[in-house]
Amino acid sequence: MGSRGKRDINLPAPYLKRIWLDPERIPDRDAYPFCLPFLHDDFSLTFDRAITIIAGENGAGKSTLLEGLAVMAGFDEAGGGKGYRTVDHSQAVEEGGGELTVALRASWVPKVSYGWFFRAETFFSVARYLDAVGSTSADFLSYSHGEGFLRFFEERCQRQGIFIFDEPESALSPTRQMEFLKLLYRMDKSQRCQVVMATHSPVLMAYPNATLLEFTKYGLEPTTVEQTDHYKAMQEFFYDPRGFVEAAIEEVDLEEREGDA
Repeated sequence: MGSRGKRDINLPAPYLKRIWLDPERIPDRDAYPFCLPFLHDDFSLTFDRAITIIAGENGAGKSTLLEGLAVMAGFDEAGGGKGYRTVDHSQAVEEGGGELTVALRASWVPKVSYGWFFRAETFFSVARYLDAVGSTSADFLSYSHGEGFLRFFEERCQRQGIFIFDEPESALSPTRQMEFLKLLYRMDKSQRCQVVMATHSPVLMAYPNATLLEFTKYGLEPTTVEQTDHYKAMQEFFYDPRGFVEAAIEEVDLEEREGDA
């Protein structure tokens, strides 16, 4: 039995099996977020593994998609768990996921009632609230940013449920990202946790037992970490750090000269 008398489901993750777009429920095809390139009329996303990782550049729609998933799962679009509303709701990034949910459909087998939507932008609002009400391992804010994140994850991600992470690496050093990978492994190994995560970190993208997808001009496409733009950029940097930085600076000087011409 889980807490509050809720019985665990005797099935392994993933529980959310598929989402798809219902074109008939789109209020305005030209309005955001429905104008995003990946949201074509036959958009569909299948979850066949417990962990799904999504890569892509800023503005591609990663946060919008995750926010839409979170609302479908019963979480607040600003972050948190079911029935939880952040203290400062104005901190939520207006990504359009709430609007997206109107036109999304989902297949659950079965639908789980527990989980969490993590957003870096609202973490401290969440942490202040949990500290105030006496979370079981409270006092998140007495730790460094990265330590607070990890402590929060370790407390919240032990139960059966669906967990949605929007760029968890934002406050994690490379060493802390390795610790987060260990947490992902424990969640995966338990077979009781489904994870959907958007990230820019090649370290997190490299988790071995995940479905890795990348936003392209054609939509969400399966990929490998070595094929992502993030990995290629980091590879160029590590091959020649000084030359990589100098080339970037030279581009700035060139753009300024062209602007003055």
